[in-house]
Order: sequence, then structure tokens, then C-alpha cells
Amino acid sequence: MGKSRFPLKPSYNSPVILTFALAACVIMAADNLSGGRLTPRFFATYPGFDFASPAFYFRLVSHALGHKNWAHLTANFSVILLVGPMVEEKYGSGPLIKMMLITALVTGILNAAFLSTGLLGASGLAFMLILLSSFANHREGEIPLTFVLVVILFLAKEAVQAFAQDDISQFAHIIGGISGSLFGYLKGSRRAGK
Repeated sequence: MGKSRFPLKPSYNSPVILTFALAACVIMAADNLSGGRLTPRFFATYPGFDFASPAFYFRLVSHALGHKNWAHLTANFSVILLVGPMVEEKYGSGPLIKMMLITALVTGILNAAFLSTGLLGASGLAFMLILLSSFANHREGEIPLTFVLVVILFLAKEAVQAFAQDDISQFAHIIGGISGSLFGYLKGSRRAGK
């Protein structure tokens, strides 16, 4: 008789995505313990540029780890934990970290430059992963129909909702979606050109 498959042991199958999710949960818990003072200070970015502040540079990227509340965090990470492991397996952990950092940085800089509101949360990265996943089987000279449909369903909706008065940053969603599209196309073209 073969070796039993039970008990099953957990596998840290997606190190970048799992570490990102755990870090966001730890920060949310720490923010709750601090009475809501931690996230606004270190994990949110604000309009304008404060070049003299070291925290300003950190927050340009760290805003992706901060969340308004547990519901906000859960909404973002239900998408990230669903799509992220497949994307990490497809593109690799190192390239995924770079794509996430670039997307967070670009979103933070553009938010500081052009918007009059603060920004926090991983929704831009969630949209990056959604669009990036639609390029999973991209071939040179083709545009995946899944990509076209995702753009229509997600980004068009975000563009329309950008005019709504709410606490959701459609701007971050759009920048994340554009980033994911560019990364997917460039990575797919590079693979196909080999």
C-alpha cells in the first residue's frame, strides 16, 4: 500500500503574494492597536511632494500595505490571493516584486502630482494582477480576447465610476490596470521573441 497523503501539510506556495498579504494584515492589526494612527502616518500617501521628509519616499510605495479597515483589506486580498499565485507562478517571484513596486510607486507619484486626495490600499495592485493574468498565454502578434474583455468590464467601469463621490480610488485601479496591461504585453513579447 502506498504512502498516505494525510495529514496534508500547508505549502507556502506563493511567497510574494502570501508575504504581502500577511504584511498587510499585520499592519492592519497594528493600526487597530495604535488607535488608527499607524496607517495614516506610514502607509498612506498624500497630495503634493514633501521632498524633505524621508517618510514621503517610503509612503510612495508603502501605501499599498495600508487599508482603511478590515473590509477594505478583505476586498483587495480576496482578488490578490485568488489571482496572484497564478501570476507569480507564471512570471516568477522576482519579476512580480518589481512589477508590484513599480505599480505602487507610479500610482503614489501620480496621486501626489495630480489628485487632491490621499491614497491607501492594494486595489491598484489587484487590478494590475487581474490584467496581468489575462496575458498568461499571450502569443506574439495576438491580443488575448480575455484581456479585451477584462479591459471592457473592469477599466471601463472604473473610468465611469471615477466621477462618483466615494472613498474608492478608481485612479489607482486604472493605473494598476494599465501597469498590468503593459507588463503582460512586454513580458509576453519578450518570451515570444526568444
